[in-house]
Amino acid sequence: MIVLLKLSFPLVCARVLTSEFAYSTLDHSMHIFKVHLIMKLTYRTLPNDDEGDDDIQEADAENVESEVSLGDDNRNKKLWDDDCPWSEWYSAEDPVMDTGLMDSMHVGFDLVTTWSEKVVESSFEMAELENASPHEAEKWILVPNLSPNLDSSKGDRVGFGSQLQLLVNALDMPFEAQFMEDFVSVENPGSDNLKSSMVIPPPTVLERVVNDLFHEGLQLPDFAKGEHKSSRAIKGAPVESLFAQFCLRSLWFGNCSIRAIAVLWIEFVREIRWCWEESQPLPKMPANGSIDLATCLINQKLQMLAICIEKKHELYEEFEDCIGSNDDASSHMEEDIQAGEKSTSFHAQSQGFDGKSDSPLTPKGFNGSKTVVSKFSTNSQDVCSADKSPSDSIRRGSAGPVGSMKLLKSCQSLHAPFTQNAPLMTEDMHEERLHAVEAFGDSFSFSAQLERETLSSDMSAFKAANPDAVFEDFIRWHSPRDWENDESEANGLSKNLAENVKDDWPPRGRLSQRMSDHGNLWRKIWNDAPILPAYEQKPLLDPNREGEKILHYLETVRPHQLLEQMICTAFRASADTLNQTKFGSLKQMTTKMDQLYRTMASTLRPLQVNLSSGNSETIEDLRRLCIVFEHVEKLLSLAASLHRKFIQAPRISEAIFSDYYNFYLPTMGMGSTDVDVQKEFDMKLQLRLNERHVVSNMFTPPTANQSWRKVLSMGNLLNGHEPILREIIFSMRENAGGSHYAASSPRGYQPEIETYRMYIRGTSNDLRVALSVTSHD
Repeated sequence: MIVLLKLSFPLVCARVLTSEFAYSTLDHSMHIFKVHLIMKLTYRTLPNDDEGDDDIQEADAENVESEVSLGDDNRNKKLWDDDCPWSEWYSAEDPVMDTGLMDSMHVGFDLVTTWSEKVVESSFEMAELENASPHEAEKWILVPNLSPNLDSSKGDRVGFGSQLQLLVNALDMPFEAQFMEDFVSVENPGSDNLKSSMVIPPPTVLERVVNDLFHEGLQLPDFAKGEHKSSRAIKGAPVESLFAQFCLRSLWFGNCSIRAIAVLWIEFVREIRWCWEESQPLPKMPANGSIDLATCLINQKLQMLAICIEKKHELYEEFEDCIGSNDDASSHMEEDIQAGEKSTSFHAQSQGFDGKSDSPLTPKGFNGSKTVVSKFSTNSQDVCSADKSPSDSIRRGSAGPVGSMKLLKSCQSLHAPFTQNAPLMTEDMHEERLHAVEAFGDSFSFSAQLERETLSSDMSAFKAANPDAVFEDFIRWHSPRDWENDESEANGLSKNLAENVKDDWPPRGRLSQRMSDHGNLWRKIWNDAPILPAYEQKPLLDPNREGEKILHYLETVRPHQLLEQMICTAFRASADTLNQTKFGSLKQMTTKMDQLYRTMASTLRPLQVNLSSGNSETIEDLRRLCIVFEHVEKLLSLAASLHRKFIQAPRISEAIFSDYYNFYLPTMGMGSTDVDVQKEFDMKLQLRLNERHVVSNMFTPPTANQSWRKVLSMGNLLNGHEPILREIIFSMRENAGGSHYAASSPRGYQPEIETYRMYIRGTSNDLRVALSVTSHD
C-alpha cells in the first residue's frame, strides 16, 4: 500500500509504472514512452448526514446565528415522501437513497464512468486527466443499490400491511364480550388480562384523534378520491368517509389492540350521539341522496343518520317559523276570512295548469311525475271546458297533467301529483322485508301491506291533485299494467286529440284480475287515504325514530360484527390511499395493484356475509393477505421513489423497476421469510447521453460534513463529489522488430506487442497495485 500525499492520481500511477522500468536494461533517459491507459471512476450518492452538519455548526462559534437558522431548516426538512398519500399515516424509508440509518450497506446509486483508451507521452498529459470532467467519459453506467428491507420482512418496516396484521389479530382474539364496552369495563372479569397486555394511549391522544375525525371542517370530501375501478367489489366504506377514516386511525391507535379499538369506538359513538342531539351535521357524510348499499352496514347507518339529522334540523326550523308566525296569523285572520270569497272566485278563473297556488310546486323531498309532457291551460279551445267541475278549483299538489289522459268520471285532465320520496332503508331493513315476504309467500296483499305507508301517501297526494278521481284513475297512473285498455281505446289514442276527444272519453278499459279481487287491499287503502297533498302529509321518514334506532345499533353492535366491517373497510381504504400514488407509466405496478384489489375482494368475501369470528381458515387467509399487501406496499414505495428521481428520464425508472420486479416477484405471496430465490439484486444500466444530466443532478453539492475529504481531493469531481474508486489500466507497447514475432509479419509492417501492463485500484486514501505484468522478448 502506498499512502498518497497531495499528488494527482494519474501522475502517481505513472510514477509507479515507471518504477517498473527499473528492472529493464533500456535507457529510459533517451526514450520517449507512449503509455496507453483506460480509466474507470466510480461515484456514489452520499447519505443524509444532518447530525454531522449540526455538530460542525455548533463548533463554529463565529456563525452562531447561521447555526440556529440551519438547525431550524434541518428540523423542518421535508422527508422524501411528505407529499405521498401514505405520509399522513407513516413515513416510509426511501428504498433507493441512503438516509444514514444503515451502516452495513450503502443504499443509493453508484455511477461508473469509463473513458476509452488514451495514449499519453508525458507526465503533464497524465496530470491533465485529473481535471477531466466525468461528462467527458465515453460510458455512464448506473448501479442502483436498493434497501435490503425491500426483499425481506425482517426489518422494522411499519406500513399499512403491518398494521392490518394487528387488526386481523384483534379479530382472532378469543373473547366472551357481547359489547365493546366490555373490553374497558372494570366489571368485566377478563378486563384485567386485557389491561395488562394492551395499553391504550393517554386521553390527550384520544381527544386529538376524535377532533381530527369530527372537527376538521364540514366541507364534504370527494368520496371518489383514490377509488380504484374494483374498489366497490369490497364491501367497505369510501376512503374519505367518516367510518373509513375511523378505521384508518384505529390502525395506529394503541397498536390496534382490541382494547384500544374499544376505547376509540366508544368515544366515536359518543361524539356521533352529540351530533345527533345537537342537530349538528355529521362530518364526512352526505346528508342527501340514496343509501349506498354497496358499502358496509355501518357506513349505510351513518349515511342515513346524516340524512335524519338534516331532516330533523329542517323540521325544527319549520317549527320555529310556525311559532314566529302565530302572532301575525291571528291579527290577519279576520282579513283572510273576508277576502276568502273573492280569492276563491279569482283562483278558479286565473289558476294555471294544476290549480296549485298555496305551496311551492317543487318542495324539497317531493317527487313529480316523469310523464308530464305539457301544461293544459283552461281556455276556450279546451273541448271539455264546458264540463269542467267546480271541484277543480281546489286542486292541490299537482305536478301537471299526464299527457292527454282524462279522469273516468269527469272530463278533466289527469294530473300527476308531487309525492314524497320513498323512505330510505339500509341493507338490514331490506333483508327484514325480504325475510317477511319469504315467510308469508309471494302474496300481493302482503306486499301492499309492507308498502302501506308509501302507497297511502301516494294515494292521498293523487286525490289532492285530482279531486274527482276514482280508484281506477289511480291504478291507470300508478300501475298501468293493472289497467287493461279496450282495443278501441288503444286505436283512439293514436289519433289527433282535438278530433277524437269526445270518442276517447270516458276511457274504455277495466282493472286487472288481481286488482278486481274482492277485499283487495289496495282499494281498502284508497278508501282510507285522506285527501292531502304531499307537503301536508306526515313525512314517510320519521327522522327521530330512525335516528335513535341507528344510534342503538352503533352502541350495541357485536364486537365481531364491528371488527369484520372494520377489516373490510381498512383494507379498502388503505388500498385506495396507496392507489393515489404517482408512479408514472410502470405497467407492472398497475397490474399488481389490479391483482391486489381482486385478491382482497375474494379473501374478504366471507366477512362481507356476516361470518362470525373464530373461523381459523378465514383468519389465516387474512394473514396471508396482509403479507401480499405488504409486498405490494414495498413495490409501490420503490415505484414512487424511482418515478420522482427520474421523472425527466422515465426510461431509467422503468428499466430499474422492471428488473427488480422480476427479481422480487417469486417471493410475493410467500409466508416464509426464509425463502432464498436469488441472493441479491444486481443491475447495471448504461445511460444515454440525454439522461446524464438527470443522474448528474442527483449528486447534489455535498454539505460541510460530507466534503471533509476535500483536503485530500485528487480531482475528477462531479458536482463536488470525488470518486470513491479509481481504476486505471496502464500498458506499454513496442515494435516487434527483432523478436520472433517479426518473422511472421508481412514485409514493411512492424507489429506492436504489449510489453508492460498494470492494473491500479485506488481511493482518495490509498492506492493498490492489483496486477503488474512485464513481458519483453
